[in-house]
Amino acid sequence: MITLTIDGQTVHADPQMTVLEAAQGAGVRIPTLCHVDGIEAYGACRVCTVEVADGGRTALQASCCYPVKEGLVVRTDTPAVTEGRALLFQLLLARCPNVPAIRRLAADWGVYDTPFAPKNEDCVLCGLCVRACERLMGAEAIAFSGRGVSRQVGTPFNFPSDTCLACGACTYVCPTGSIQMEAETAARLRKRVATERKCRYMLMGMVSNKLCPNDYDCRHCSFDQTVEFRFGVHPAFALAAAREQGALSARRKS
Repeated sequence: MITLTIDGQTVHADPQMTVLEAAQGAGVRIPTLCHVDGIEAYGACRVCTVEVADGGRTALQASCCYPVKEGLVVRTDTPAVTEGRALLFQLLLARCPNVPAIRRLAADWGVYDTPFAPKNEDCVLCGLCVRACERLMGAEAIAFSGRGVSRQVGTPFNFPSDTCLACGACTYVCPTGSIQMEAETAARLRKRVATERKCRYMLMGMVSNKLCPNDYDCRHCSFDQTVEFRFGVHPAFALAAAREQGALSARRKS
């Protein structure tokens, strides 16, 4: 364990933790939008920015990506942090003025409007859906394309993806409700004959042989709800954790 200071509070943390994780463990509140436990941090939205003093140098850093360090001094509510965070919320409100999750989060931190012209988007380009698809499921059914103001998330060449497993992990992690790959793929799967309608848990590799008896209406499927209740999290996270544990066990044996 190492020792650092967060808002004047002495905090003991695992060396593998980030500043955000250490702060959360100590009960220090930091806003997050694109952070989900179980997916490697990307630092896209920057609303978790804090002020870090390390070796006499002070800088603003995204706490979700910044590793803890012995003697680190972190401040989450300095004028620079507060002003920067307010600007970030104003930019998010301008990009997605009609997204309830964005409005609620901004209001929680005292930002209710924006001086910038609205764009009426519903995607903040945080990349959570892309990382969930790639790192949890290994499907890579969606990705970023374009640059700058043309940057967007979608399937390769905007064609229906043959690698989408209809797992719903992308929809589960999306903070704005923008991505709906699960519904789009399910609509295509419904067009198959009954003997070819593989259950999404079979597509995900969690069961060896199971056809869908419920027309891909997973929310009202007793099997689906039983699986989610058993794991207590979206099954994609449980599957990724099991794969990681298997890999660790194999490395230990070798």
